[in-house]
Amino acid sequence: MSASKKARAAARLSAVQALYQFDMEGTLMATLLDEFHRHRLGMEIDEEKFEKADVAFFDDIVKGAVARREEIDAVLSQKLASGWSLERLDKTMLQILRAGAYELMARADVPTGAVITEYVDVAHAFFEEREAKFVNGVLDAVAKSVR
Repeated sequence: MSASKKARAAARLSAVQALYQFDMEGTLMATLLDEFHRHRLGMEIDEEKFEKADVAFFDDIVKGAVARREEIDAVLSQKLASGWSLERLDKTMLQILRAGAYELMARADVPTGAVITEYVDVAHAFFEEREAKFVNGVLDAVAKSVR
Protein backbone atom coordinates (compact mmCIF):
# COMPACT_ATOMS: atom_id res chain seq x y z
CA MET A 1 0.00 0.00 0.00
CA SER A 2 1.38 3.42 -0.95
CA ALA A 3 2.14 6.04 1.70
CA SER A 4 -0.78 8.20 0.52
CA LYS A 5 -3.21 5.26 0.72
CA LYS A 6 -1.93 4.41 4.21
CA ALA A 7 -2.34 8.05 5.23
CA ARG A 8 -5.93 8.08 3.98
CA ALA A 9 -6.67 4.75 5.69
CA ALA A 10 -5.28 6.17 8.95
CA ALA A 11 -7.36 9.33 8.45
CA ARG A 12 -10.55 7.26 8.03
CA LEU A 13 -9.94 5.20 11.16
CA SER A 14 -9.15 8.34 13.17
CA ALA A 15 -12.19 10.12 11.72
CA VAL A 16 -14.47 7.32 12.96
CA GLN A 17 -12.88 7.64 16.41
CA ALA A 18 -13.30 11.43 16.37
CA LEU A 19 -16.94 11.16 15.28
CA TYR A 20 -17.54 8.66 18.09
CA GLN A 21 -16.01 11.07 20.61
CA PHE A 22 -18.04 13.97 19.18
CA ASP A 23 -21.24 11.91 19.47
CA MET A 24 -20.58 10.55 22.97
CA GLU A 25 -19.00 13.59 24.64
CA GLY A 26 -20.19 16.52 22.54
CA THR A 27 -16.62 17.85 22.30
CA LEU A 28 -16.51 21.16 20.44
CA MET A 29 -15.31 20.70 16.85
CA ALA A 30 -12.26 22.98 17.17
CA THR A 31 -11.21 21.26 20.41
CA LEU A 32 -11.76 17.82 18.93
CA LEU A 33 -9.72 18.50 15.79
CA ASP A 34 -6.94 20.13 17.81
CA GLU A 35 -6.78 17.13 20.17
CA PHE A 36 -6.50 14.69 17.27
CA HIS A 37 -3.94 16.85 15.42
CA ARG A 38 -1.72 17.25 18.46
CA HIS A 39 -2.13 13.98 20.32
CA ARG A 40 -3.44 11.21 18.07
CA LEU A 41 -2.68 11.45 14.36
CA GLY A 42 0.65 9.74 13.72
CA MET A 43 1.45 9.54 17.44
CA GLU A 44 2.46 6.69 19.70
CA ILE A 45 -0.16 5.86 22.33
CA ASP A 46 0.38 3.06 24.85
CA GLU A 47 3.40 1.85 22.81
CA GLU A 48 1.21 1.53 19.70
CA LYS A 49 2.45 3.62 16.78
CA PHE A 50 -0.33 5.22 14.75
CA GLU A 51 0.18 5.70 11.02
CA LYS A 52 0.72 9.21 9.75
CA ALA A 53 -2.71 10.37 8.66
CA ASP A 54 -3.74 12.68 5.83
CA VAL A 55 -4.79 15.54 8.13
CA ALA A 56 -6.75 17.54 5.54
CA PHE A 57 -8.66 14.37 4.56
CA PHE A 58 -9.33 13.58 8.26
CA ASP A 59 -10.62 17.13 8.85
CA ASP A 60 -12.87 16.97 5.80
CA ILE A 61 -14.49 13.68 6.87
CA VAL A 62 -15.06 14.79 10.47
CA LYS A 63 -16.34 18.29 9.65
CA GLY A 64 -18.37 17.07 6.68
CA ALA A 65 -20.00 14.14 8.48
CA VAL A 66 -21.03 16.42 11.34
CA ALA A 67 -22.22 19.28 9.11
CA ARG A 68 -24.30 16.95 6.92
CA ARG A 69 -25.42 14.56 9.70
CA GLU A 70 -29.17 14.99 9.15
CA GLU A 71 -28.83 14.38 5.40
CA ILE A 72 -26.49 11.42 5.96
CA ASP A 73 -28.72 9.88 8.63
CA ALA A 74 -31.76 10.21 6.34
CA VAL A 75 -29.94 8.33 3.56
CA LEU A 76 -28.65 5.66 5.97
CA SER A 77 -32.11 5.19 7.52
CA GLN A 78 -33.55 4.45 4.08
CA LYS A 79 -30.92 1.73 3.51
CA LEU A 80 -31.42 -0.19 6.76
CA ALA A 81 -33.57 -3.30 6.80
CA SER A 82 -37.21 -2.92 7.73
CA GLY A 83 -37.64 -2.57 11.48
CA TRP A 84 -34.12 -1.23 11.99
CA SER A 85 -33.27 2.31 13.00
CA LEU A 86 -30.02 4.20 13.44
CA GLU A 87 -30.69 4.23 17.20
CA ARG A 88 -30.47 0.42 17.28
CA LEU A 89 -26.99 0.39 15.75
CA ASP A 90 -23.83 0.09 17.80
CA LYS A 91 -22.41 3.62 18.28
CA THR A 92 -19.12 2.75 16.57
CA MET A 93 -20.96 1.11 13.67
CA LEU A 94 -23.04 4.26 13.23
CA GLN A 95 -19.91 6.42 12.95
CA ILE A 96 -18.37 4.05 10.39
CA LEU A 97 -21.53 4.29 8.28
CA ARG A 98 -21.73 8.08 8.67
CA ALA A 99 -18.11 8.58 7.61
CA GLY A 100 -18.48 6.22 4.66
CA ALA A 101 -21.75 7.78 3.56
CA TYR A 102 -20.21 11.25 3.79
CA GLU A 103 -17.36 10.21 1.50
CA LEU A 104 -19.79 8.64 -0.98
CA MET A 105 -21.96 11.76 -0.98
CA ALA A 106 -19.30 14.49 -0.92
CA ARG A 107 -16.03 13.08 -2.22
CA ALA A 108 -16.57 12.27 -5.88
CA ASP A 109 -12.77 12.27 -6.20
CA VAL A 110 -12.62 8.99 -4.25
CA PRO A 111 -13.72 5.89 -6.19
CA THR A 112 -16.80 4.11 -4.83
CA GLY A 113 -14.97 0.80 -4.47
CA ALA A 114 -12.16 2.44 -2.51
CA VAL A 115 -14.59 4.06 -0.06
CA ILE A 116 -16.50 0.83 0.58
CA THR A 117 -13.36 -1.33 0.89
CA GLU A 118 -11.72 1.13 3.27
CA TYR A 119 -14.72 1.31 5.61
CA VAL A 120 -15.09 -2.48 5.56
CA ASP A 121 -11.44 -2.52 6.72
CA VAL A 122 -12.27 0.00 9.46
CA ALA A 123 -15.18 -2.23 10.53
CA HIS A 124 -12.75 -5.16 10.84
CA ALA A 125 -10.78 -3.11 13.39
CA PHE A 126 -13.81 -3.13 15.71
CA PHE A 127 -16.08 -5.99 14.67
CA GLU A 128 -16.34 -9.51 13.28
CA GLU A 129 -16.91 -10.49 9.64
CA ARG A 130 -20.71 -10.31 9.92
CA GLU A 131 -20.65 -6.62 10.85
CA ALA A 132 -18.05 -5.88 8.15
CA LYS A 133 -20.43 -7.42 5.59
CA PHE A 134 -23.20 -5.22 7.00
CA VAL A 135 -21.03 -2.12 6.39
CA ASN A 136 -20.37 -3.36 2.86
CA GLY A 137 -24.08 -3.84 2.16
CA VAL A 138 -25.25 -0.53 3.59
CA LEU A 139 -22.51 1.54 1.92
CA ASP A 140 -23.08 -0.25 -1.39
CA ALA A 141 -26.78 0.68 -1.20
CA VAL A 142 -25.87 4.28 -0.29
CA ALA A 143 -23.46 4.45 -3.25
CA LYS A 144 -26.15 3.26 -5.65
CA SER A 145 -28.46 6.06 -4.53
CA VAL A 146 -25.98 8.95 -4.30
CA ARG A 147 -23.51 8.29 -7.13
